[in-house]
Amino acid sequence: MVQRGFLLILSGPSGAGKNTVLDAVLKRCPDVIYSVSATTRPRRPMEEEGRDYFFLTREEFERRISAGEFLEWAEFCGNYYGTPLTFIRESLARGEVVVMDIDIQGARQVREKMPEAILVFLLPPTMAELEKRLRGRSSDSDAAIERRLETALEELKAGVEYDYVICNDEVERAAAKLEAIITAERCRVRRSEYFQLIKDIVGEQGVMRQDDEPAAH
Repeated sequence: MVQRGFLLILSGPSGAGKNTVLDAVLKRCPDVIYSVSATTRPRRPMEEEGRDYFFLTREEFERRISAGEFLEWAEFCGNYYGTPLTFIRESLARGEVVVMDIDIQGARQVREKMPEAILVFLLPPTMAELEKRLRGRSSDSDAAIERRLETALEELKAGVEYDYVICNDEVERAAAKLEAIITAERCRVRRSEYFQLIKDIVGEQGVMRQDDEPAAH
């Protein structure tokens, strides 16, 4: 029987390094997959249906919202983004670990619908380092970067709601910690199997003791 997988949510402020850390883990863990989202935005030239996104019309997306077919969804810059429940359920049934990179509000939506989901928050080592990363990677204006930093401060306050917190001061070290969390949660999910094994072993010992007892005369 295939052991059921589990859902892991990775959140953190913009610039914390979520994509970089997650990419390092995905390369080392073949049964860990990245959740594929649905969106109403136009497909870009190199994107593939079902690999990068599930591309939907706005009408179809809204129909699925009404039907409760999304684990979480949001509207950003005029386009809808959401996580299809069917994709998550089918992946978990195959025993895969599904990782979602979503914001605080999305994580709260997921926790309401799937309280067994594991929430991991990725921290920058300092706000100065976060600002350095944002300025180094982005063509955003100074005003936009300042808004991201203000948002980051609010997001950091929500870190206490998460099951685990990782400080990304070095990518490989942070990736190793995330991988360790995945390994630990795999063991936790398999507890029911081991409980049955304990019963089987105890039962075998009871039978053996009965067999060893001398026959009554």
